[in-house]
Amino acid sequence: MSSPKERIINTTFELFAKQGYNSTGINQIIAEANVARASFYQYFKSKEDLCVEFLNVRHEYWFNALHNFTSKQKDVKSKIISSFDFLIYMNQKEDFRGCSFLNILSEISTDNVKILSVIQGHKTDLRNYFSELMEDKDLSDHIYLLFESSIIESQLFRSNELIEKSKKIIINLM
Repeated sequence: MSSPKERIINTTFELFAKQGYNSTGINQIIAEANVARASFYQYFKSKEDLCVEFLNVRHEYWFNALHNFTSKQKDVKSKIISSFDFLIYMNQKEDFRGCSFLNILSEISTDNVKILSVIQGHKTDLRNYFSELMEDKDLSDHIYLLFESSIIESQLFRSNELIEKSKKIIINLM
């Protein structure tokens, strides 16, 4: 049996994916996670704090999964192509739910610095992932932008078609 905190985070993942951040209330999370109200507030002072923790957990999960997925590849080109294959894998696994960070970004106000900084940190780490693989920073930024747009387009159209096209572009660029 998972801990109350784990149940809250897992429930949050499901509800944010299904309903979005703004449409998901603390009372629903408490009920569906089957935890006491006091347990919720023991771990989280607010829904905003829960969202920050959720995004931090998601960040760690996502990057660990990406690194595990691409770890078998030895050369840079194969590792980058494998990163795009990882998007296809995640689309299949999570039914094209898209990027948790961008999904929440679309729902928060521009002055929510607490959540925004976590989202920016995730995207900075993703950009750095590509720049650490390559010496050519302009090319790594180009690949990062293809990667980001592939996430959005695949979610929007529920298709991996543009991920496959991005892989072809990268093969030609490299």
